[in-house]
Amino acid sequence: MEESINLAEQLKQAFGCGDVDIRTYSPLTLAFVGDGIYDLIVRTILVERGNRSVQGIHKSKSKLVKAATQAAMAEAVLEDMSVEEVSVYKRGRNATTHSSAKNATIAEYRKATGFEALCGYLYLTGQLPRLIELIQRALQKLSLDL
Repeated sequence: MEESINLAEQLKQAFGCGDVDIRTYSPLTLAFVGDGIYDLIVRTILVERGNRSVQGIHKSKSKLVKAATQAAMAEAVLEDMSVEEVSVYKRGRNATTHSSAKNATIAEYRKATGFEALCGYLYLTGQLPRLIELIQRALQKLSLDL
């Protein structure tokens, strides 16, 4: 098996970013990064599953990255999370935001923000295999197909 590549660490080194204690990041900052990495994971999987029209790929992606789906995914794997992961998820879920999703309830939006914070945390701490594992479990438990 190939050695896991910590993309976040490579980017930090390449662009001269300093070391920052991950615990000092706000949960919304983690969610900002998590939103992007989760979106990239879903896009990558969809593209690698076959050459389709961009419109078809976008439609499939949109179903999986919307707040309601992310909230359901968080709920599906909550019992599989470590104590530390639950803590990060709850920090994100409970963070005060000044925006909301267009087609989601406030509760769904908060849970989705928690899920994104967890994604960002796992990515930034070099735990991409764990993030992929949680996403796979959530998709299986919810019977969602990419």
